[in-house]
Amino acid sequence: MLKLQSISKSFGGLHVLQDVNIEVPQGTIFGLIGPNGAGKTTVFNLITGLLEPSGGTLSFDGRSLVGAKPHQITRRGISRTFQNIRIFKEMSLLENVVVGMHRHLGYGAVGLLLASPGYRAAERRARERALELLSWVKLEHKAHETADNLSYGDQRKLELARALATEPKLLLLDEPVAGMNTGEKVDLMSEIENIKARGYTIFMIEHDMRFVMGLCERIAVLNFGRIIAEGRPEEIRTNPMVIEAYLGREDDVEEVQA
Repeated sequence: MLKLQSISKSFGGLHVLQDVNIEVPQGTIFGLIGPNGAGKTTVFNLITGLLEPSGGTLSFDGRSLVGAKPHQITRRGISRTFQNIRIFKEMSLLENVVVGMHRHLGYGAVGLLLASPGYRAAERRARERALELLSWVKLEHKAHETADNLSYGDQRKLELARALATEPKLLLLDEPVAGMNTGEKVDLMSEIENIKARGYTIFMIEHDMRFVMGLCERIAVLNFGRIIAEGRPEEIRTNPMVIEAYLGREDDVEEVQA
């Protein structure tokens, strides 16, 4: 579904990514791990059109993404969440999710201004779909609450529901459990598995190794801008290069191998 071939990215003389090759198969949960500064978020920024590669090819469903604008990439079926939560805290949960559906409503400016029957029907469908997505992350009972009142973990879930509102084929999750407690992580793991079961493909960056190893079917490891390993969780867990580069501390090795 998603294919990065010989991707490089430089900022002046700084080579952030070098000869990166990643393939994310349809219908899987794929993980990208690596130390801070390895270039993981740069990979996501290239996929979503916030940056352009310095070299290599980048394609989704067989079509090049190079040169496409972020809104065009969203239309093609890619959505993402961010390390730092980006929700509209003054709006309700329902309104936050409906905002993500704007390109699907289809009533146009005239329908909006005249509150036409088409506009009213589209708004009703959008609200129904928003409630459904909120139910996927177990937040439907808070649909009319202000987002600012949510706990940190629930804000993360709301951002996930809003990303799904664009009706993506591929969902990019940038450190989805950052800042969550253990119970919230367990809940989100179950919800992500359920989302995958509904036909979505998921590509995630995450530092919590228990979460990654317990959820992802394949994992790629990025270190100093290069992919040093890729494989199933059990292969990554015991890879000497990964242990040296990313899991070098004894407590980290024990955590991953537990």
